[in-house]
Amino acid sequence: MRLKKRPASKVRADVALDSFLEDDAARGIAGLGGRIDLAEKARIELEQQIVTLELPPGSVWTEADLSKKLGIGRTPVREALQRLESDYLVEIVPRLGARIRTIDIQQQLLSLEVRRVLERLIATRAARHCTEAEREKCRELARIMDSLVDAEVLVYLRYHLRMKRYISDCARNPFVARAIAPLHAMSRRFYYRHYRRAHDLHIAANRHAEVLRAIADGDEKIAAEMSDRLMDYVEEITRAALLRDL
Repeated sequence: MRLKKRPASKVRADVALDSFLEDDAARGIAGLGGRIDLAEKARIELEQQIVTLELPPGSVWTEADLSKKLGIGRTPVREALQRLESDYLVEIVPRLGARIRTIDIQQQLLSLEVRRVLERLIATRAARHCTEAEREKCRELARIMDSLVDAEVLVYLRYHLRMKRYISDCARNPFVARAIAPLHAMSRRFYYRHYRRAHDLHIAANRHAEVLRAIADGDEKIAAEMSDRLMDYVEEITRAALLRDL
């Protein structure tokens, strides 16, 4: 049986994606002096399990359970849960542990009102402040995003997380980056829950690629328009999910 070869452009995109994800993941859990921040490592792993519903909405977990599940001590797990509570993903229940927040479509729509404003601000600031090296990186990321149209949803969501962090860094405003991070986590979980019905990963990837290209071109006006186009799409699929659940 002859194996089908992947196009060279697809192979290059896969290699670039793997390199980008590995570099960014390493930076994400490195503290001062390059030390591993165990609380941040626990937060990232817990967030991923919440987003992918491995920790189901409404379930309650003790610190001991999560510590054993992650292979990380209870103190960093406790700190991670406190961070996730501020991100609206868990609720700390005294004497019980942490309850995973349920997915509420009405709350999701309210969060999109805020996310729309922040996404536009990040896109325009990134278009204005990117260095030439960062603009080239955004072009590369747009090409990779285009290559994800047939990807597994977990690969797409993992990339979405890293890509959003990169654009936020390019905006040169740590306050807006911190404000939008929990909204992205909520959206990733919502998308993972509903993507099977929408079958629209290719559209989602294309909308993000459009924003990246506008940032790379340094066009603030187009970046704002593409950001709004992205959020129009996100709101559309959210409202469609609401109608299905009525």
